[in-house]
Amino acid sequence: MAVSLSKGGKVSLAKAAADAGVTNLTNVTAGLGWDTNRYDGGAQFDLDAAVFLLGADGKVRTDADFIFYNNKNGTGVTHTGDNRTGEGDGDDEQIVINLNEVPSDVEKISFTVTIDQAAQRNQNFGMVENSFIRIFDTVSGTELIHYDLGEDYSIETAVVVGELYRSNGGWKFNAAGSGFQGGLAALCANFGVNAE
Repeated sequence: MAVSLSKGGKVSLAKAAADAGVTNLTNVTAGLGWDTNRYDGGAQFDLDAAVFLLGADGKVRTDADFIFYNNKNGTGVTHTGDNRTGEGDGDDEQIVINLNEVPSDVEKISFTVTIDQAAQRNQNFGMVENSFIRIFDTVSGTELIHYDLGEDYSIETAVVVGELYRSNGGWKFNAAGSGFQGGLAALCANFGVNAE
């Protein structure tokens, strides 16, 4: 059974795997999902998952450490593609992580979701519901960690959903749930990506 976290909750990836009966955990997938049922505007609602690979200073080492639908592959991290509608049940977008291939100077992997063209379309995360991130063993499909974000975002257009970070020679997961105004540009500035 997966570990269910609340905002700010942390858990060791190795412990979550052991509790779920998964041995030799090397590849995990982060599945992110959402619904936009309460949105009744005329424009399409397109959410995008992205990953920032961060060094000890909390910044990307290079712009290549920003993994998203137009830069799908980083060392040890792969974005599986863009879902432009969010329709259907389950994961809307996924990021696959080979824990053994993540460079040793990457201290944290931040999973984010932004709303494409949020300002132009007058959209925000207050219009999004049933948002979650789940971490599962890529090989067996066994879910290890689950975090439901809740609906306490009214003006934010970007959210740091969760983070995998190095701790005592292993990986831990933090259910971050940190909202940002300013969408993807605000996240890029926060994490040191050159937005030009």
